[in-house]
Amino acid sequence: MKHDKNITIADVAKHAGISKSTVSQYLNKRFEYMGEETKQRIRESIAALGYSPNVLARSLKQKKTFTIGMIVANILHGFSTQVIRTVEDACNEQDIHVIVCNTDEDPKKEQKYVQMLEAKQVDGFIIFPAGDNEELYRELLDKDIPLVFVDRIVPDLPVSTVLTDNEQAADMAVDHFVRCGHGKIGLAVPPLKRVMTPRSERLSGFQKAMKNRGLEDSGMFIFEQPLAGMADYLAAAFQKEDKPTALLASNDLTFIEVLQFCRQEGIEIGRDVSIISIDDMPLAGVYNPAITSIEQPASVIGEKAAELLFEQMNGGREQTPAVHRFSPVFLERDSVKAP
Repeated sequence: MKHDKNITIADVAKHAGISKSTVSQYLNKRFEYMGEETKQRIRESIAALGYSPNVLARSLKQKKTFTIGMIVANILHGFSTQVIRTVEDACNEQDIHVIVCNTDEDPKKEQKYVQMLEAKQVDGFIIFPAGDNEELYRELLDKDIPLVFVDRIVPDLPVSTVLTDNEQAADMAVDHFVRCGHGKIGLAVPPLKRVMTPRSERLSGFQKAMKNRGLEDSGMFIFEQPLAGMADYLAAAFQKEDKPTALLASNDLTFIEVLQFCRQEGIEIGRDVSIISIDDMPLAGVYNPAITSIEQPASVIGEKAAELLFEQMNGGREQTPAVHRFSPVFLERDSVKAP
């Protein structure tokens, strides 16, 4: 239906036969004390009049932009992409826009993006910290800007953080290898960095799991190497007589390098070496053999991060910002066989 003048909330209220405040509550999704009949009348009046909310006016009135900034350290990780998707879905339900920025693990890029998003007056941040920007994060906290971290812990900062139980993920892998008869187990992991929480926790979880099973002296192999050289590094290590019969890839990008190593060396997965990947990939289940994986609960983590941010944006806050860990999911397939 076309109209010659701008339709206002007052017009909708008059058409529906209710108060302007009730229409305003409906538009702001405050339905706690609103009956279904009232909501239906408002919906019908909005449709009949062709009303469209004035987002700019709403922003000025509520002193909000209804936009958040989401800064990820490496958008190539499938986990990061899944978390972004879940947060975006949650924000869409609240009529909140999301601006996504990728830092490539570069603290300077992260600083630039935070400053740019601040200039755009976003209502809050969800950040996968790149590291070395503690002062920047403290400034956000001092300005009382809502802030949630995902995947990485920044010590000594009172910021709500959501991540996978990484030590549990490593223990799941070691447990499965051992139950399948493996006593020599390796971990392929990129170099550790100070804020790379998943890497350090998966390494410590692997070491603890091996020690708990009495394998820390003769059965534990740790292959710590940059991704660019991982395949060749593994090839050299597997030329030695003393080598693992099972290999855990610490994340999806490391797993790709493990596959490259197997392909270039003619190693058959399952027969020559058993493999588990932390992070499930879209093709892992159809690869031959299908790859046993440990899936991070990306959707649960994204939902929790959005929930914590919304609470802060609405004036609430955890009494003591906490670290929220969620259990991974073990996906048993065909890439682990008895040695």
